Amino acid sequence: MQKKSLVIILSILTFIILVLVILNMNQNPKIKIETSMGDIVVELYPSKAPISVKNFLNYVDEGFYEGTVFHRVMLDFMIQGGGFNENGNQKKTKSPIKLESDNGLKNEIGTIAMARTNQPNSATSQFFINTADNDFLNYGYRDEGYAVFGKVIEGYDVVEEIENSDTTIKFGMSDWPVEEVLIKSIKRLK
Repeated sequence: MQKKSLVIILSILTFIILVLVILNMNQNPKIKIETSMGDIVVELYPSKAPISVKNFLNYVDEGFYEGTVFHRVMLDFMIQGGGFNENGNQKKTKSPIKLESDNGLKNEIGTIAMARTNQPNSATSQFFINTADNDFLNYGYRDEGYAVFGKVIEGYDVVEEIENSDTTIKFGMSDWPVEEVLIKSIKRLK
């Protein structure tokens, strides 16, 4: 009788462990942006924006973002970073990626999206975090839009602190924070 009970208990434990492993495998990846003003945790959505997430994580895994800054900060709009260091030098990037803005995700408060030029398929390393519901950045509103690929899940107070930074014109670019907002690192969370 004890042997049968032990087998049943071990079977149940094995099943529970298997379920937990499967649930963990299906979780969206999360990253932590460590800044000079605090940490921001972002959940990424690879099922909605696989190209953007893969591209972003490639830069993350290479340590590309270490030492970059939030160089464009606009109140009630967004904070942008991931391309320039504190001396205003733009970092060399990989080839641009295909735009994935028609993925059902919207440029809402707290979402992260790929920055790009006027050309739709021009995003490389730069990203922005929306600090307002920016419908005009959504696919089809005025053009192809900007690809959302995740959302801030912790540290939105840090985003707001960065957003409220005093800005100036620096290195020929407007909306650059007077006090540098350094991206110390961006790392995957386990």
